Amino acid sequence: MNTPYIQSEHQILRESVRKFLNKEAKPYFDTWEKNRIVPRDFWIKMGEQGFLCPWLEESYGGIEADFAYSVVLVEELERMGTGLMGISLHSDVCVPYIYHYGNEEQKKKWLPGCTSGELITAVAMTEPGTGSDLANIKTTAILDGDHYVVNGQKTFISNGIHSDLIILVCKTDPHAVPAHAGISLLVVEADTPGFSRGRKLDKIGLHSQDTAELMFDDCRVPKANLLGIEGSGFKYLMEKLQPERLLATLMAQVSAEDALEMTLAYVKTRTAFGKPLSKQQHIQFKMADLATEVSIGRTYIDDLIVKHMQGVDVVTQVSMAKAWITEMAKRVTGECLQLHGGYGYMEEYPIARRYRDIPVSAIYAGTNEIMKMIIAKNLGL
Repeated sequence: MNTPYIQSEHQILRESVRKFLNKEAKPYFDTWEKNRIVPRDFWIKMGEQGFLCPWLEESYGGIEADFAYSVVLVEELERMGTGLMGISLHSDVCVPYIYHYGNEEQKKKWLPGCTSGELITAVAMTEPGTGSDLANIKTTAILDGDHYVVNGQKTFISNGIHSDLIILVCKTDPHAVPAHAGISLLVVEADTPGFSRGRKLDKIGLHSQDTAELMFDDCRVPKANLLGIEGSGFKYLMEKLQPERLLATLMAQVSAEDALEMTLAYVKTRTAFGKPLSKQQHIQFKMADLATEVSIGRTYIDDLIVKHMQGVDVVTQVSMAKAWITEMAKRVTGECLQLHGGYGYMEEYPIARRYRDIPVSAIYAGTNEIMKMIIAKNLGL
């Protein structure tokens, strides 16, 4: 793939990751989907290869790689299957909270395990009664001596079953005005008394990505596990949304590219009315439209990745990309399934998995409705 931020070292990484996934993931992926979880030993193998949190300093187990390394890893994991998204969530969404807002003692305690795969992370924001309305979460963490006493429930938590460290979004001051001023981030370790996991949630798609409910019942979390400054949690979350949404959008883009690629191959071999589908003018025009949309998406997101790597604030543009590319990916995947005919509805055809995995891309990392609210606000409306 000819992209402006990919250098020779990134191509070497891509080849290495692809070879690794073909050996360690591809033969087992269907089983992982049926079992509704990616085994922990795969995480350890990823860590052994240096594929987890490569952007971290060597002292924490990383290689101080640039953002393009994360891009390559996200793309290759997505090509194998969206069910592997928990790995990118760990490396590029959860662990950065510890790195950027944790103190040195916290970093030394947790980051090496995050790069080795021994510690798996999750971020717990969503609650049963609050989705996009983050400022009004109900989970509380009330200081009692040297511990916070945490009570509440979280749901739809990716990596929820495997997680060893949960970055918990909670209210340390439930009466703060405005409401978001009372939000803090606590790291809850999985063996903490009062913490428990609920169901492994049965989703329409992303079957191998473990998603769970998490419960906190008088859960006593050491005060030393507070990330950054108490009451600054909402600010920290907002600061990290640009890379999270950019990578979530990239996953959707790659999914659309993969759906298009498999459909191009299919229409060239499938015959109807005495000739390949690819020779039917309607099919040609349809494929031309789909290829155009996918190409526009790639051009836009590549430009945003370059700007992000240059330190440019592209929050508005990332919101635009998230809203448009995820909807484009849903549309393209639906059309690609249609072009497969009845076979597209069969689980043995990979387009079926793409079709059920892609809809949630318009929901997580901020719903597309929230993206439009951000765009409108930044347009001065």
